[in-house]
Amino acid sequence: MIHLDFIDTALVVVYFAAVLFVGLRAARRGKDTNEDFLLAGRTLTLPLFVATLVSTWYGGILGIGEFSYRYGISNWVVFGAPYYLFALLFALVLARRIRATSARTIPDQLERAYDRTTAVFGGVLTFLLITPAAYVLMLGILVQLIFGSSLEVSVVIATAITIVYLKRGGLRSDVWVNALEFVLMFLGFALIIPFAWAHFGGPSFIRDNVPVLHLTWHGGLPAQYIAVWFFIALWTLVDPAFYQRCAAARDGATAQKGILVSILFWFCFDALTSTAGLYARAALPDLQEPMYSFPVLAERVLPAAFKGLFVIGMLATVMSTLSSLMFIAASTIGNDIIGRLSKPERRAQNVNRWTRWGLLISATVAVALALAVPSVVKLWYTIGTTIIPGLLVPLVSSYFKRLTISPAFAFASMLAGWGISTACFIEGQLTMIGTSPDYLFGVEPMIPGLVGSVVVWAVGKARAAEKKAAA
Repeated sequence: MIHLDFIDTALVVVYFAAVLFVGLRAARRGKDTNEDFLLAGRTLTLPLFVATLVSTWYGGILGIGEFSYRYGISNWVVFGAPYYLFALLFALVLARRIRATSARTIPDQLERAYDRTTAVFGGVLTFLLITPAAYVLMLGILVQLIFGSSLEVSVVIATAITIVYLKRGGLRSDVWVNALEFVLMFLGFALIIPFAWAHFGGPSFIRDNVPVLHLTWHGGLPAQYIAVWFFIALWTLVDPAFYQRCAAARDGATAQKGILVSILFWFCFDALTSTAGLYARAALPDLQEPMYSFPVLAERVLPAAFKGLFVIGMLATVMSTLSSLMFIAASTIGNDIIGRLSKPERRAQNVNRWTRWGLLISATVAVALALAVPSVVKLWYTIGTTIIPGLLVPLVSSYFKRLTISPAFAFASMLAGWGISTACFIEGQLTMIGTSPDYLFGVEPMIPGLVGSVVVWAVGKARAAEKKAAA
């Protein structure tokens, strides 16, 4: 548990109150139309777009602290560089195309390009991909550290606070709260570096007190392990938050520029978190639970009030992602699954109400997963490695007319990608060697899943070419 003085606790309470105030006030500005509730009326300006995308995409702060403590600056290679690369690709290739369509969500795009069956299956995979269990877990852990409550109680209370304003204002409330949290997350981590420097010393302290491999690009990790995380970074190309923000942007140029600017902010925030992680490893070499490296470092170097601001920075980093993913998961249930299985007129009339019910369902699933799999990095790995191969090929190809295939093959490509990777993952978990899964031929499950999806897509393209030639 972090020891907080009265001023620290007061600042944390004020933060929670500010989140609720901003979220509920933003809700008053909106209208209860489907377009406004789901996409904030498609009016996001560049500053709001950047603030909400940066804060949404960088929520795994305890996982980053854990990884930095264990493997040093390779954190930047594993969780930084590949995401910059794929975010750049997304900006240059997809951002304007997404804004130019009428689709609100990924399943909307799948139905526009293929058919309803593919869209419903895509909706299920999207829900599994976006379910914010890892962020529910991190927020619960932070609340537990601050207030000393049990993990179960902390998880439930933190999740409840997050969804209150979403139920009222939808994406508009989420975006304005994200803007507040964007400022606070940078403020919190910008504070801890100078205090750590003053307390322990500059770069020489880190160099002299961390393992040598912590200052190498690979951190001692095997090449295949790093390569797998590059594959997992493909998550960017199927991430519903990217698609939602692009669809909600004022225009295509705003979406494209916004992602490019966001990459610069992610780079800066990675610099702050990686440096803090190295300080934690150097100053706290015997820490039993690396997930707590940032909170424990704050306890060691920050005085009253500043400690409270840093805790708020961690909370803001997690809550910004949690609220966004929770709302996307809810809209996937309301708009993309229940709505798509209903008659068009009922869907138009009830999608907001179904999405609000989706918030409760999403929160329940996320809390259950967080308590069942209490490891942030393991949650990221499990979800990413099984779901991404199903969505990637059919979704990205759907934005290019010459790359689309028939609905039957699109569904089969999605099923093959998800089914093969999931089967390989389960097989590896059932044949553990020590604490490591024994995957077939030593190949990570995402790779055969992607290969299977591409093969089915290629067959679909060949069949389409044959039919065109015969005609």
